[in-house]
Amino acid sequence: MLTLGIDTSGKTASAALFDADNEVFLAGTSLYTQKTHSQVIMPIVKDILAQAGKTVGDIDLIAVADGPGSYTGLRIGVAAVKAMGFALDCKCCGVSTLEALAYNNIAHKGTICSIMKARGELVYTCSYKSDGYGLEPLCDEQIIPRDQLAEFLAFNGTEALLCGDGAADFFTAYRSPMFILAPPQGRLQNAYGVCLGAMSKQPVTADELEVSYLQKVKAEKDLQDKMNNTK
Repeated sequence: MLTLGIDTSGKTASAALFDADNEVFLAGTSLYTQKTHSQVIMPIVKDILAQAGKTVGDIDLIAVADGPGSYTGLRIGVAAVKAMGFALDCKCCGVSTLEALAYNNIAHKGTICSIMKARGELVYTCSYKSDGYGLEPLCDEQIIPRDQLAEFLAFNGTEALLCGDGAADFFTAYRSPMFILAPPQGRLQNAYGVCLGAMSKQPVTADELEVSYLQKVKAEKDLQDKMNNTK
């Protein structure tokens, strides 16, 4: 099965082709960019298909990071995958950005904690137990203060590998011999983790694919505040 993975949830635009039958990544590109992901993600997809000698007709499954992450970035990635899914009549799969981050570091046996910046002192996070091949969630995905996350990891009582765009700041703020900072190549989002995460998911149709934000977007928060103030 040939899986195309896409991640536009952060500042990195990434795509990868994974041959699941042979457990081989045929091609992949990650671009840390200030450009809008809509400008770069489809050219990246086209490029890796050409590199691998494949066409869009060879794709069996399209996987995408479906959140949390950048509101605009997530919408661009999911919209692109939905469009390809409809055009190719291909199954799709949404993979949590936090889970995909952990899969980027799957070789680490033990606790892996994905940490993404939210706003202020809040972070998106989830911790997983890795056996080197698969992941078991140790908690629900959540948006919480960094102090609360530090408390959770302390009570967990084991070393934790930290990954995600909030990992370095967290590691610096809460210096502990129990924390291991993932190396640069495993710290930020990329499509390799999305492909690996998709292997344990149930595919859906393009119409069923949705974004998972974990928090209300600004428009929703403004509307809720307005409604609360009128009560």
